[in-house]
Amino acid sequence: MKPNLNELGKLAKDTHIENKKYFDKLKKRTPKNLDKVMQDLHDAEFKKTDCLDCANCCKTTGPLFTITDIERISKNFKQKPQQFIDQYLREDEDNDYVLQSVPCTFLDSDNKCFIYDIRPKACREFPHTDRKKFQQITDLTLKNVEVCPAAFNIVEKMKEKMPL
Repeated sequence: MKPNLNELGKLAKDTHIENKKYFDKLKKRTPKNLDKVMQDLHDAEFKKTDCLDCANCCKTTGPLFTITDIERISKNFKQKPQQFIDQYLREDEDNDYVLQSVPCTFLDSDNKCFIYDIRPKACREFPHTDRKKFQQITDLTLKNVEVCPAAFNIVEKMKEKMPL
């Protein structure tokens, strides 16, 4: 199944309780091969998924910016880190640096990123479905399936391949 963006929210909502229960079981009984399976599912999905066709993550959510991200990007912009923060970022309720608004300031009309080569770590790793110790980020994954059709597909395939 390849959900389009119009139906993704409803599909994610419809599978939320099932996914939450699945992930709760996964945390209690983590399969030894989980990371390998997730890497394989992630790789297979992104062989057929072009993020430029969607960019929903850039349009609807914003990444966390680490100090390292801020220093790297501001240097490239020939700004001091505080200037970059003042111009583009704000602190959220968890005192993390996030974009002042979405869609992302650095997203072009063709869904390309103006700062792709120096983008934040959170953007490089999104949707995090190939992260080691995947069972530790299931709450994040539940949020990401609402935003990313690829993440949705990976979780659905995961439940088929690794029934608990």
